[in-house]
Amino acid sequence: MGKLTIRKAEIKDVPTILNFIKSLAKYEKLLDQVTATEDLLKESLFGKNATAECSIGFSEDNPVAFAVYFHNFSTFLGKPGLYLEDLFVLPEFRNNGYGKEMFAYLAKLAVERNCGRFEWAVLDWNKPALEFYKKLGAERLDEWVIHRLSGDTLKKLIDNNL
Repeated sequence: MGKLTIRKAEIKDVPTILNFIKSLAKYEKLLDQVTATEDLLKESLFGKNATAECSIGFSEDNPVAFAVYFHNFSTFLGKPGLYLEDLFVLPEFRNNGYGKEMFAYLAKLAVERNCGRFEWAVLDWNKPALEFYKKLGAERLDEWVIHRLSGDTLKKLIDNNL
């Protein structure tokens, strides 16, 4: 396998991005939760008020990895952060250093954008990913617990019906 070529995704890549999302969801046993469509991705990634970005890694012109990320903000640092929503390397292309190259690309992007942090979450059962992040030197933040409101619960809060 050759070196990975990474570039920002373009609107023509939306079908490829959706395929990556579905592949990741299948790996995480969450495929039934994917409601993303090509139209939603076009709007969210390339529309007037795009809220996230995507980069794709290619090996010999074949898309083999992708990352979706966006900016958040640290009040303590007074700086933006780069938050990695998803990074996925197709299983048949793993162990070639592509994941590390994708992380280095994103770290460089974070530094260029003067971000104070580069963060992400990982499922606690994903041992290969946890080991990979440890090898990268990532700090594990066990004291932080993620919370989420979504769907009907989110709507009930708005209506004050919790």
